Amino acid sequence: MPDTVDLDDWASEEFGAAELGDARLTRRLVTLARRLSMGPHCSFPQSLNGAELKATYRFFDNSHVDVDGVLGAHIGQTLRRMQRVPVVLAVQDTTEFNLSHLPATEGLGYGSDPHVRGFLIHSLLALTPEGLPLGVIGMKTWIRRPEEFGKKHLREQRPVREKESAKWLEGGEQLNALKPYCPGTHIVGVSDREGDVYDVFLAPRPAGVDWLVRASWNRRVAHPDRHLWETVLAAPALGETQIQVPARESRPARTARLVVRCIPVRLCPPYSRRREKLPEIEVFAIHALETNVREGIEPLEWLLLTSVPTHTGAGP
Repeated sequence: MPDTVDLDDWASEEFGAAELGDARLTRRLVTLARRLSMGPHCSFPQSLNGAELKATYRFFDNSHVDVDGVLGAHIGQTLRRMQRVPVVLAVQDTTEFNLSHLPATEGLGYGSDPHVRGFLIHSLLALTPEGLPLGVIGMKTWIRRPEEFGKKHLREQRPVREKESAKWLEGGEQLNALKPYCPGTHIVGVSDREGDVYDVFLAPRPAGVDWLVRASWNRRVAHPDRHLWETVLAAPALGETQIQVPARESRPARTARLVVRCIPVRLCPPYSRRREKLPEIEVFAIHALETNVREGIEPLEWLLLTSVPTHTGAGP
């Protein structure tokens, strides 16, 4: 079990400056953080006794307690940690919370399944390149309203700012806003395939803020091979790398050998948006494909797009 004094110092430093409109609420937040730190893998009922659990529910039911108030002090501490490292990966992703087992809960929306009821959180987590978590630097919550179900075809016609895809733009804007607080740190926003949004590539950003996205679309490119995947695969290999793949279900762990390619490419705007006269943009494509795969195993493959100038297998 962690040392109690250490937990006390951590909780006070991390949340002692939270602005919740009442010093008693701030003290309750510090106490709650301290108790939950002793068992971060446990649920509230597992971590707290009866009286503490009731006090916690009252705390979160208080109208003065919101996401910004709770996270504000933590983000400040996270920025201090970011100031001490040269490169920070700001990973953003969306999590769906399924609360269908709580039918009395009000204000929920539908999920990836029409029968699921819950809400979504899009968060930004700061990490070092070695994977050390530094803290949360952004969070957005919302619901998919039941009356919107079945209208996906209408949403696709809306501007990106009116769709869920806006979360990727907002994540980048959050990094831009935080950059002045850690001027000596290179911040790279990282997202998975859902973040492959052309507007993200075009969005303005200050020096020292970049992005890296796992490609989802075989986009048109201004190259003889015309499309992204074909253009990258036609490039010469830069070298090889190896990663350890953990065991999964009935498949044993293995060492995967991947061939790496990297070239600059000029992306063309989506044809469906040709009336907007969007500009082309030059990015860097990094492709990794597993070779010498045993029969029955699907080879690993990643195609990454980034604004970080990348010319060799050694990185920028």
